Amino acid sequence: MSHGQVWRTHRQYAATAARWTADHWRKEAERRRALRAERKPLVRDARRALATARAIDPEGVTPLRHRAERELRTAKRRVPDPMWLFATKTATALGVAGYVWLPQVSARAWVWSAVAVVAAVTALSVWIAVRERDTSGLKPTAEESALLKRLQPQHWKEHAEQRGLAGTLTGRPKLTEAGIVCAVRLDGPWTATKLRAAEDHIRALLGARTSLRMQIKAGKQGGWAELTLRTRSAADGDDLTWTPERRSLGIDTVTGEQVTVPLGERLLIAGRSGAGKSVASRPLLFDASEGATNALVIIDLKRVEGRLWDHRARVASTPREVLDVVDELETEMLERLSILPKGQDTWTPTPDRPRITVVVDEGAEVMTAADKVPCETETGDGKTRTVTRSALPGLESIARMGRAACIDLWWMTQKPSINDGIPKQIAPQIGVSICLAVRTPAEARVVLGEDAQAKGWNADELPVPGVALIRDGKRKPDPVKVRYMDKSVVIALPDRTPWSRSVAPTVEAAGAPTLTLVKTTAPEEPATDNAAARVLKAIETADEPLRQKDLTAITGLSKGAVSKAVKALTVGGRVVRALDGRLTATRGDDTAAA
Repeated sequence: MSHGQVWRTHRQYAATAARWTADHWRKEAERRRALRAERKPLVRDARRALATARAIDPEGVTPLRHRAERELRTAKRRVPDPMWLFATKTATALGVAGYVWLPQVSARAWVWSAVAVVAAVTALSVWIAVRERDTSGLKPTAEESALLKRLQPQHWKEHAEQRGLAGTLTGRPKLTEAGIVCAVRLDGPWTATKLRAAEDHIRALLGARTSLRMQIKAGKQGGWAELTLRTRSAADGDDLTWTPERRSLGIDTVTGEQVTVPLGERLLIAGRSGAGKSVASRPLLFDASEGATNALVIIDLKRVEGRLWDHRARVASTPREVLDVVDELETEMLERLSILPKGQDTWTPTPDRPRITVVVDEGAEVMTAADKVPCETETGDGKTRTVTRSALPGLESIARMGRAACIDLWWMTQKPSINDGIPKQIAPQIGVSICLAVRTPAEARVVLGEDAQAKGWNADELPVPGVALIRDGKRKPDPVKVRYMDKSVVIALPDRTPWSRSVAPTVEAAGAPTLTLVKTTAPEEPATDNAAARVLKAIETADEPLRQKDLTAITGLSKGAVSKAVKALTVGGRVVRALDGRLTATRGDDTAAA
């Protein structure tokens, strides 16, 4: 290497070092300037507090004055010098030390001392750079900086007793993408529940705004709690508009992950009026109605949300329509279970017999309006009379047994209380709960479990609208910002043929035993459906004529399914009805074969 190349190399290294030094000088100067702007007001406050304490206790006989003096000294120490003053002090100290000490030692000691000083300065510079470097890329706001200072153990210890929090002590607070997280040590009688009840005292100690969400839950070990201040969200800055490319339910505000809820689960979607249940459910409804092996049925007596989906879903918007569609769904479920191959746990969806997602939009309205639906029925003398029927038993049966038949129930309500907005037979069957803002902690416990409040599932503290908690046994109580799917987007979705038993062909599972009816005198007659076959077999094998209501208990079918089957069999001549209304099978050439 020539002398010119060596010179150019050294010059490049010098220029790089100069730029690096200048950049660090500028960054350090800016950091100190920002800290001085934030901390100098604290010094003024401490001076005013000291003046007040001196006026109250001029003799200094109480701890009040001494505490004020200590806080003033602490506040002054926390205000850094400007960069030019810091550099001047450092250079002056080094110059004086060198002038006094270095001439008095030997040359050899001077050399090794210089090496040690250079090494120490280098190590100190590296340590400061690593310590001050923000590895997470997060910069605290002015509000977060103030909260971080007041969460420091020293500040907390000095003020906890005044706020009724003696016996608690904070750890080192951390700034995360979801806000500030800090561990709190609990001494004596303190527990996480008791600390949660003292939230107002904590808010006063920290000087936090009233609208700032604060979560307190038990720590990872006994004697500790975890305090979280939701000053920010990991979903901030993300586009929450739903598109076919962004099909998730929402974004976790703590981790920033995309949150999805797979099909095949029984859901409870709850939240008070205006919390955003309809908007939160639209991405899920799209998934349930998309694909060749998925079908969507919506029960919506409010006639608002269901109308948006009537071009790609079966929609029932009157009590009578609700009763009819529930009868069809229950009959379909029982038929699938009856032909399910032995050893197979769940039905395999096909284009002819898809997975059916049944969505009840506003369960409280269905419990009221679809509970006593007037229907006409035949009596034994051939006359008709009006009786009332309820759709709830069928929905409860679907909730209990529908999972194996790939018929899943989603229950939505703004009245999350048992026997008010959620039937007591359906509530225990729920696998996944999606809870938006509710009015009271009691409602949150109904939706998210009795341990909701103790484990941080505080749905009554959620903002409105568009933020939910999702409890599926895997997720933590991290709020989720749900995606927004506009009404116009729903209307513009491609049309789909709604599911119906009247148009869906009956496809038997391969290898499964089936029950068909064969008429020996008319072999060309098609077989009836499975429900009619079960009713006919029950009548034929009975020792005496049966009443129609007895068939419901014997066959396990709903009243509507039994009524339709009996009507089809009597019209076809396979069953006759006596004057007292009892049913018997004809004893001609008709036989039932399995």
